[in-house]
Amino acid sequence: MPARRAGRDRWLALGLLLAALALAYLVLVHPWWTVPMRALGARIESLQQRELRVRTQLQQRPQVERQLAAAQAALGKQPGFLSEPSAELATAALTQRLETVVGQASPGNRSCAITNRSPFPAGGGERFPRVVVQVTLRCGVPETAAVLHALESGSPRLFVDNLNILAQSFNFRTPNAPDSAGGLNVSFDLSGYLNPSAAAPTPARAGAHAQ
Repeated sequence: MPARRAGRDRWLALGLLLAALALAYLVLVHPWWTVPMRALGARIESLQQRELRVRTQLQQRPQVERQLAAAQAALGKQPGFLSEPSAELATAALTQRLETVVGQASPGNRSCAITNRSPFPAGGGERFPRVVVQVTLRCGVPETAAVLHALESGSPRLFVDNLNILAQSFNFRTPNAPDSAGGLNVSFDLSGYLNPSAAAPTPARAGAHAQ
């Protein structure tokens, strides 16, 4: 019996020692050593992943620069803004563009003609200055489609707004074909945008206006 009790006491003492060590670990070691080391390891891993991403981006830099240069070159070939420095010159360019497109759709104005083209003052306060020309055409159906498509798909970028199409009873004489009855009376606003830097008045011009 004494030997059995002594063995039980040793196991109990060993259990108490292990419990004390576990408690000491939870109170002293874990919060002051294990937790900070885990946080430090997570931060190191995050920094390594960030370094890898930065290194990958640096390796892709030449390719990105080539793609950017190609995009800028393509954009330069298809400018979105009108190249003229003033609204007056831009209006004249819009009118010239309209006449060219109508002439291409109907050589000699046999089946499409401009009956009215007049500048329209656009509202102020816009970020990009807008130039508008009010247009009225008398065209056949195919010529109308060709004119509108050419205006909106050309370069620089032009816009057709407030489009109104009315069927009219008038004749167009087309080459190698008899007179065809019927046509369209087409009215719309043809507009484009000036480059803000080009449209801004220079200091000398502003001083001249002030005088």
